[in-house]
Amino acid sequence: MNILHFRKIVWTHYKKYGRHELPWRKTKDPYKILVSEVMLQQTQVERVIPFYINFLKKFPTTYRLADAPLSDVLKSWQGLGYNRRAKMLHAAAKALRVTRSDSVAELEKLPGVGPYTARAVAAFAYNQNVIVIETNVRTAVMHHFFPNEKKVSDAEIEKILIEALLKGKAREWYSALMDYGNYLKRSGISLNKKSALHTKQSKFAGSLREVRGAIVRLLARKSASPASIMKLFDVSRRAQLLEALEALCEESLIKKKGTRYSLVD
Repeated sequence: MNILHFRKIVWTHYKKYGRHELPWRKTKDPYKILVSEVMLQQTQVERVIPFYINFLKKFPTTYRLADAPLSDVLKSWQGLGYNRRAKMLHAAAKALRVTRSDSVAELEKLPGVGPYTARAVAAFAYNQNVIVIETNVRTAVMHHFFPNEKKVSDAEIEKILIEALLKGKAREWYSALMDYGNYLKRSGISLNKKSALHTKQSKFAGSLREVRGAIVRLLARKSASPASIMKLFDVSRRAQLLEALEALCEESLIKKKGTRYSLVD
């Protein structure tokens, strides 16, 4: 595949079918971009949209989020799962209140912000010429450049992306590339198993994640006694409930005061 031809395919698809209406595509505000990227981790776009809109209505700025009690943030997060993301986003907002972060190196210092999220914010908020690799980007590159390879490293994908990226077009290019990769996946072309970094996500039903989420949902409504929490699942999952309670307390997502558990303020 020729790089110029690849670019043309991606741009043509974006012009005709791009998801231009996505709310985070209509802003360059780094805070709002960060919120979208944290919410989109392991969560489908369609599910994120209403949460993103409602979350920003309640916490429209970094300062509003940083000043809010963690319990309010967790309550607004219910339904998205992975409550640790909300806690890390809250902590990141507190850090951003103190210092501006507009480079990948500075963004990676924020709580809960890894290499991908830092580069996504740098590209979409600041239009920086960085390399952004995620599942849809991998699909697009592997489909056209590595059709017969059994395993493809991100280093190999990065070489293609360095050549394909037009300087000063990062924001549009990655939006287009992600949309094209998403289109390929919806068309039945799923190649991420070829990625050297691919890992199969564990089932949610029966998992510790399921138990953690149930506990936080309960406490988002009201405080609860240990006995009430133990009733969330049958007795066969008592060990998971106890493990989840301990972990959530250690992570400062919930607290125990007297004989009742509640969200951390």
